[in-house]
Amino acid sequence: MQFSFKNYDTEKFYDEMFSSDGRIRPGCEAFKQRVEQLTQNELMNRQHTAERALMSMGITFNVYSEGEGTERIMPLDIIPRVVAGDDWNRLEKGLIQRITALNMFIDDIYNDQRILDDGVVPRDLIETSKCYLEACKGLKPPKGIWCHITGTDLIRGDDGTFMVLEDNLRCPSGVSYMLENRELSKQIFPEVLARTGVRPVSDYPARLFEMLKFIADRPDPNIVVLTPGIYNSAYFEHSYLAQQMGVELVDARDLVVSGGYVKMRTTRGFEIVDVIYRRLDDTFLDPQAFNPHSLIGIPGIFDVYKKGRVALANAPGTGVADDKVIYAYVPRIIKYYLDQEALIPNVKTYICREDDDLKYVLENVENLVIKEANEAGGYGMLIGPKATKEEHEIFRQKIKDNPRNYIAQPVISLSRVPCIVDDHAEGRHVDLRPYILYGDGINVIPGGLTRVALRKGSLVVNSSQGGGGKDTWVTY
Repeated sequence: MQFSFKNYDTEKFYDEMFSSDGRIRPGCEAFKQRVEQLTQNELMNRQHTAERALMSMGITFNVYSEGEGTERIMPLDIIPRVVAGDDWNRLEKGLIQRITALNMFIDDIYNDQRILDDGVVPRDLIETSKCYLEACKGLKPPKGIWCHITGTDLIRGDDGTFMVLEDNLRCPSGVSYMLENRELSKQIFPEVLARTGVRPVSDYPARLFEMLKFIADRPDPNIVVLTPGIYNSAYFEHSYLAQQMGVELVDARDLVVSGGYVKMRTTRGFEIVDVIYRRLDDTFLDPQAFNPHSLIGIPGIFDVYKKGRVALANAPGTGVADDKVIYAYVPRIIKYYLDQEALIPNVKTYICREDDDLKYVLENVENLVIKEANEAGGYGMLIGPKATKEEHEIFRQKIKDNPRNYIAQPVISLSRVPCIVDDHAEGRHVDLRPYILYGDGINVIPGGLTRVALRKGSLVVNSSQGGGGKDTWVTY
């Protein structure tokens, strides 16, 4: 039996492949035509082939539950998510605007603090942020860049408008899945990719390497990727990017501060390290400067960094912009530094530390999404309409106890993309994480990781919560 989208439901939600009246959207025609030439069995065989390839290539992540580690593949649905070129061009401008303003914001709050003095962002909001690092006050990172690698989470609502869901400026993950999903698409649908005219993403490791070279002082710098170790959930990605760039993958055992420099142990003796792409959080980086209990950091590295003898990407302190309460102020931040309106809007956000918003949230918990300021991965969150009355009361009390630590947003019906379910297609909700590199200019990679909520009706796309991925095709 031929595979068909004939009975695919396009009602209720914005669908990325079909309009509400069932017409195919621009850029999706070649894919639909090719897939409907396949039988159900042929398409399912391609899906199973992709899943086996992910496992055989070792493209996995770890989930830890009650002390027990489980290695999983990030499920890939082989039906791509297509983003039209015009839509992407608008997103690119908006992301460049956002990253420019956020970089200026981070630099300001650790130096002149003009935005705090002018009352645009409340001073106590910054000083009570878990990710604000006093040790970074007065810091001037190489080339004035704080956020070198960013993954900004976007969603699309009922009317098809893209919105920013959250910013990820510390150690954004997932780019290896973006790259490998594309490689699998090339194997599974090579002729469709060519006919559709999809912008490439495979040069990301080369662009990342050039960015890391740019922030170094030496013309031929020694670059390493610093991982917390093999038990980290994203260890595959750390090793993958190091291999793709042709640089060393190191952990804390491989690096030492000696003679005022960061040095790497090698079979030839110690070598000075010029640039470190760090994949561990700020506070674990240096037990002498931040968390004294860290066993995965390098004692003294922060002092070397402050003296300009090593470059770090991302700069310590960038995590303050990941605070979900500060996220609510980003449109004001853009207006303050650039005198522009935000090109990509935020999701409507209620700030629980503000009295009127707090009152509204407490009265409407059952209709809202509640988020903790510094949680990630789908944790520390309540989806009001899907929660129990007991859970509503628990979160009401949490918010009353610490209103600074919570924001609330309306439930957004995320856009959908067809997914293969058994032998047919069903819509599943998606978000999009584009990756942005900030070196000699700001470079938005044309695509990103589309994360998909594989459980029917779910709005949680995180891989640790049962989500998967799709290849993202950006057309010219």
